Amino acid sequence: MILDAFRLDGRVAVVTGAGRGIGAATALGLAEAGADVAIAARSGEQLEEVAGKIRALGRRALTVPCDLSDLAAVRTFADRAADELGRIDIVVNNVGGTMPNTLLTTTPDFLEEAFRFNVSTAHALTQAAVPHILSAGGGSIVNVSSVMGRTAGRGFLAYGTAKAALTHWTRLAATDLSPKIRVNAIAVGSVLTSALEVVASQPEIKSQMEDATPLGRLGQPWEIAAGIVYLCSPAGAYITGKILEIDGGIDRPNLALPIPDL
Repeated sequence: MILDAFRLDGRVAVVTGAGRGIGAATALGLAEAGADVAIAARSGEQLEEVAGKIRALGRRALTVPCDLSDLAAVRTFADRAADELGRIDIVVNNVGGTMPNTLLTTTPDFLEEAFRFNVSTAHALTQAAVPHILSAGGGSIVNVSSVMGRTAGRGFLAYGTAKAALTHWTRLAATDLSPKIRVNAIAVGSVLTSALEVVASQPEIKSQMEDATPLGRLGQPWEIAAGIVYLCSPAGAYITGKILEIDGGIDRPNLALPIPDL
């Protein structure tokens, strides 16, 4: 009975940034739980590879290659998913990220771009998907935020500010959309995706990050995906407006950037 509560049979999910990493793992996790999945990212080739794995699980897959910083494209993604897969029950706002930068080199434009990519895209997709979710009788939205939305470290001003905004957006949206649509977020720690390839490929730096993580290792994309499946499924039906921290136990950045005092 408990395992059945994690099933998503007959549901349709849309996932952004699903060509690789956490987004790809999430799309596959949702498909394993029984959902059909629409996926979007810049790389059509990566999307087709993920879609092939979804179809191999016996589920339908829709690929929509697009620039997710284009808010019109984000809205079109939701409409295409509903038109071609018949409904929308789940939205996973995974796309995001910002390069590290010092405070004095973080221009207002850079800060606004970080906000747009991490928050405005989630808002645009959610806004476009809500009528479809309501037509389906309700559903779930999960945002992929970051531990940097609640901790402080040099170089992460734009990224941390944007993720903190996304975290509180989650709480506010949950209030606006309850009781039919649940909205939650994952606060992600250091996960072995392409974004960490540069540091993870350097044994000394990787070891330092692991030592600064209470669980002594970096995370895997599937571990984030498992949390997302939980929040989207009937097993998580009594959860909304909450932030699930999947971060190995860290309470401060486990990667200190070499930024000196002014």
